Amino acid sequence: MNIDLEVQKAIRARLTTSAVGVPPAQILDTNQPAPVLPAIVLGDSQAVDEGTSLRRTHTRVYHTLHVWKKEPSLEGVKTIGGAIRTAIHSARLTLAPGLHCADACVSSMRFLRDPDGEHSHGVVVVEVLVSEVAA
Repeated sequence: MNIDLEVQKAIRARLTTSAVGVPPAQILDTNQPAPVLPAIVLGDSQAVDEGTSLRRTHTRVYHTLHVWKKEPSLEGVKTIGGAIRTAIHSARLTLAPGLHCADACVSSMRFLRDPDGEHSHGVVVVEVLVSEVAA
């Protein structure tokens, strides 16, 4: 089982069932630019052994979300970023059997103006601590 992928699925499930200001069909895992905006693109991730157990059963996953919106300011992507934070912090993520979400938080958010002058971009990092448990 790929813990990183299971975390990605859980994050997407949470965002598609929460009021984050982006329709569920526009919360995507894609290498292409989002065809419709606003959009949240599930981005890069990293899984790191937490080092708290010799059994290696604790993994911290850092998952990056990219928020895109066509707007003249950063207000919209900041609003969506705040809604993502609220959704992630609302309850533990539901993971596949054998995995337990010990903690989940938005550990950082950055907001950037796209050089084209028409789009704004938010980068939201979700940090999830996962424990492997007997299924």
